[in-house]
Amino acid sequence: MSVLDSIIEGVREDLAARRLSSGEILERMYSVSPAIPLLETLRANEMSVIAEVKRSSPSKGELSKIADPAALAAQYEEAGASVISVLTEKRRFGGSLDDLDSVRSRVRIPILRKDFMIDEYQFFEARAHGADVVLLIVAAISASQLRDYYAMTLELGMSAIIEVHTEDELERALEISPEIIGINARNLKTLDVDLAAFSSLMPRIPDSIIKVAESGISMRADVELARDAGASVILVGEALVRSSDPALTLRQLLGQG
Repeated sequence: MSVLDSIIEGVREDLAARRLSSGEILERMYSVSPAIPLLETLRANEMSVIAEVKRSSPSKGELSKIADPAALAAQYEEAGASVISVLTEKRRFGGSLDDLDSVRSRVRIPILRKDFMIDEYQFFEARAHGADVVLLIVAAISASQLRDYYAMTLELGMSAIIEVHTEDELERALEISPEIIGINARNLKTLDVDLAAFSSLMPRIPDSIIKVAESGISMRADVELARDAGASVILVGEALVRSSDPALTLRQLLGQG
């Protein structure tokens, strides 16, 4: 069993334990404000940052306690982040939907629910807790699920980042004509990181699609590498949550400090 398979197994178990009735989740979903559009947010800057609230990871273990996710998200927003990514997977990343609720109550920019979306219920759940964006990991779902989940995301008024790691996954992603594709430098099956994934895959993506560089970005040189490959957005977690001054680190990544 790969690392990804193990994570998904846990996600299924945890989802079964917290699933509400369809009436309850729909009532919650329709009580939240409409999702904030993502495209115009990302196009407003030459380089946008998706800053992550992330306590731990399968590859590095505990990264940060993060007693107050909302306060951290507010620091990100003040420092210039365009989007806040909130990990909601519990077992490997130490996240929760409570973190999502907390961050949503504090910031005004779009929020990405960062999780392994493998069941239709999770999309209603994401919207009910105020998410504006979800992540669809091509390696974690079938081609038909990718198509159906993408359509569901749009129907619920949210945006989706389609995450890929290989050329084959990119081809599958392009088949659904997405607006945003994320290139993950981390292989989710082995957890190895190779920033060369940016330069090998991004040139294959049409210019009309927004390109996000994910994982392995910890210094300004990494941002420049991603930018030169074609990225206009970076997703950063570990470098920020491990920093003694996350706001300063974010500005430094953007070349502002």
